[in-house]
Amino acid sequence: MGLVKHAILVAGGLGTRMLPASGAVAKEMLPLFDIPAMTHLALEAVQAGVENIHIITSPKKDFNNYLEDKSWLLEKRPDIKKELLNPFSEIAVFVHTQEVPLGLGNAISQALDDINGPFLVLLGDNLLIDSHSTCDDFVPSNASKKLVQAYQESNIPCVGLFEVSDEEVSNYGVVDLEGDLIRRIVEKPTKENAPTNNVLCGRYLFTEDTKELLERFSVEEYGELQSIEVQKHWMNGTGLRGVTLDGFQWYDSGAPLPWLKAQIDHALRRKDVSEELLDWIKNRI
Repeated sequence: MGLVKHAILVAGGLGTRMLPASGAVAKEMLPLFDIPAMTHLALEAVQAGVENIHIITSPKKDFNNYLEDKSWLLEKRPDIKKELLNPFSEIAVFVHTQEVPLGLGNAISQALDDINGPFLVLLGDNLLIDSHSTCDDFVPSNASKKLVQAYQESNIPCVGLFEVSDEEVSNYGVVDLEGDLIRRIVEKPTKENAPTNNVLCGRYLFTEDTKELLERFSVEEYGELQSIEVQKHWMNGTGLRGVTLDGFQWYDSGAPLPWLKAQIDHALRRKDVSEELLDWIKNRI
């Protein structure tokens, strides 16, 4: 069983639903209250034990300024934990460009020449939060760590799952489970045709055979569903494990209203601002 030393952060999408904001700043850089989404993702990956992070971007996006060490700002804000200003200080970072947006599988493939062994995949506009901490006591998410633990137990690929309402299932890939093994993935079903309310939530742990499988299930033949075909291959073979992320909040920075709701929900769970915000909301409504 290989150690999980690599994580891919997929951040190539242009975020058209977030325009005009995403025309000024990448949607992955938008803050959840006061901490950029990308910082949450990077530190989640570090928390899971990785030593190398691969950022998948597009020709129109530039993360160079973000990757620079900003720890000098601690002179102005000594209350902020250092890793929030330099989340990549303890790991190697690689930036890969996906020239044409051809789906998740194609995005992942941009980094695979530099990866050996199993690896994590985190979608850049999906935050899974289990600790609503502040800048002075920040605790990274354990979502990716849970996938790594599941992989170490089973030695098979894993995907993160989140339970959503009946009205939301049509927005996602919905899974059918037998124990903790996934038997079927149904893409964006109606609520009447959804086998369960458990959906793929932007966290994956793929094994070393991914590169070979992406070449076999080519983007030319399968398009944006290429990665789903790879997962179906595992389902019908060695197995694909579902890891239910109970106790987490799922926040999406890809569209304005969900992101606004995320800001409010997260802030109401933070000890430093929740009371004042709740009082303001009560007065406002």
